[in-house]
Amino acid sequence: MSNLNLVDFSASLNSIAKASSTSAQSQLQANAKAAGMSPQAVEQVKAKAKKASENFESMFLSSMFQQMYAGIDGDGPFGGKGALKIWRSFMTDQIAKSVAKTGGIGLAPQVYAALLRHQGISAS
Repeated sequence: MSNLNLVDFSASLNSIAKASSTSAQSQLQANAKAAGMSPQAVEQVKAKAKKASENFESMFLSSMFQQMYAGIDGDGPFGGKGALKIWRSFMTDQIAKSVAKTGGIGLAPQVYAALLRHQGISAS
């Protein structure tokens, strides 16, 4: 058996992944150009991708915030039973939307870039 260096193996796997990713991206971009996407269509796709990425981050944050309040039970707007739990879910949704709109936790830009990459469009 040969003695395999883990670092070299990892580096070779990374180079293979980069090469296939680069060729896939160039193929996607060629497909977008072949499809004849106008600059206006590209801008529409970018706007939809931006909104979708912000909505995704907002939903993720809302789920996190709901889990944060799940164990709280008591009086007032943060606790209670019945209708107060419904109002709490509305509150966490709005907090999540506000946080996502002001930059969030950095998830939206990553999702935005991935959505554009899958469309074969450059983020810049």
